[in-house]
Amino acid sequence: MRAIVYEEFGGPEVLRHTETRRPEPGPGEVRVKVVTVGVNPLDHKRRYGWVEQHYPTTFPATPGLEFAGVVDALGDGVTDAAVGDEVFGWTKTGAYAQYAIAGDIAPKPAGLSWESAASLPVAGETAQRVLDELGLKAGETLLLHGAAGAVGSVAVQLAVALGATVVGTASPGNHDDLRALGAIPVAYGEGLVERVRAVAPDGVDAVFDAAGKDALPASIELRGGTTDRVVTIADMNAADHGVRFSAGGTPPERVREGLAEHARLAADGRLSLPVAGTFTLADAAKAQQLSEAGHVRGKLIIKP
Repeated sequence: MRAIVYEEFGGPEVLRHTETRRPEPGPGEVRVKVVTVGVNPLDHKRRYGWVEQHYPTTFPATPGLEFAGVVDALGDGVTDAAVGDEVFGWTKTGAYAQYAIAGDIAPKPAGLSWESAASLPVAGETAQRVLDELGLKAGETLLLHGAAGAVGSVAVQLAVALGATVVGTASPGNHDDLRALGAIPVAYGEGLVERVRAVAPDGVDAVFDAAGKDALPASIELRGGTTDRVVTIADMNAADHGVRFSAGGTPPERVREGLAEHARLAADGRLSLPVAGTFTLADAAKAQQLSEAGHVRGKLIIKP
């Protein structure tokens, strides 16, 4: 099968589009034929070796956490899936490939596109996990950095549905989109503290940093000097600020419940994540470069 493989840490040049052995499902495992793959910032961070403490790498490695596809083969003992099932979720062996061994998965609703299905697992799990860690409640105000990205967009919608007020940082070109999702947009950069205070004069109750662009000092100031209820998924220097870095840990059963729940919302039109661009497997390095550059509005998709 064709796959993207890298055997050392580095830039996009370490990614090779090559022929590799198709994985075989072990006991209790499901193999899928991949239809669509979601590209995430974590893909290039793992490629550089920046997050080894949270996500250790075994070479040769195939990137990609999330996919949508069709069940192709079953390992011994599998009773909750059948060949031909349309599913989406997480992979164990890497999604940038024609075939993969599935991790936590859920059925893909018939009304949900392949692109939308592959967009949901990482953004949905991450957004829900951090909102839960922050203990966000109806009536509270959330400051969300990187609100126009994939995780940020989903977090905005989930927080607004919860009844919270969301102040979202983003470049001015994304402000209209954030307003449409129910957020109050502000520009990031110098003067951020004053801009946030202008739209949230009573302060912010919690901060979700999905941008990692040195936003933590301003966030702590806006929280009155405390790191309580400040969580980042993007700043590798979080510990230097006394801030929690959230890197997973959601129980598998909750992951599967979240997949199914977010798929229902998306199929019903109550949760949306626009596709910012699609790429072939051979152009995976270009997709990662675009993701790494930032300012992507929505989700980048690879079609093996």
